[in-house]
Amino acid sequence: AGDGDCGHTHARAAQAIQEWVRAGPPPAAPAQLLSALANLLLEKMGGSSGVLYGLFLTAAARPLLGGSNLPAWADAVDAGIEAMQRYGGAAPGDRTMLDSLWAAAQALHALRSPDAKLLPVLAAAVQSAEAAAEATSTMEAGAGRASYISSARLLQPDPGAVAVAAVLRAVLEGLQG
Repeated sequence: AGDGDCGHTHARAAQAIQEWVRAGPPPAAPAQLLSALANLLLEKMGGSSGVLYGLFLTAAARPLLGGSNLPAWADAVDAGIEAMQRYGGAAPGDRTMLDSLWAAAQALHALRSPDAKLLPVLAAAVQSAEAAAEATSTMEAGAGRASYISSARLLQPDPGAVAVAAVLRAVLEGLQG
């Protein structure tokens, strides 16, 4: 789907993040961490994915400036999605990375509950993102590069949606480990 570079773009981002972490400890404050990641991805990732992740992370950092309790993380994800929609032009159901993010965000809203536990909520968000990514295989592309291709030729899940689900799974596994 699209121009076929999604895997290479994400691999480039992963390599840049690994090198960045090896060079020294990342910022401990969540807002600064997300801002630094945004800058890194904007510089090193490339492609429309790099821009969209940069927009997402920059916007997501703002709600975390006042603290990083669990409800603030739900707010951060919502802010990131809103920025992606505003600047990227896609909406849930358009067969893009936003489909996975939107599904995850709906599950992450449970973080606003006073008795929320991070890992179970995040696990539910990952499952939602993975299901949403798989569901893109039957969607007609309404935005992104895949929208230039006949829907009859789009038989696999959207690569960006799959990548978002994989990133969220990696975050979950990192926190579990």
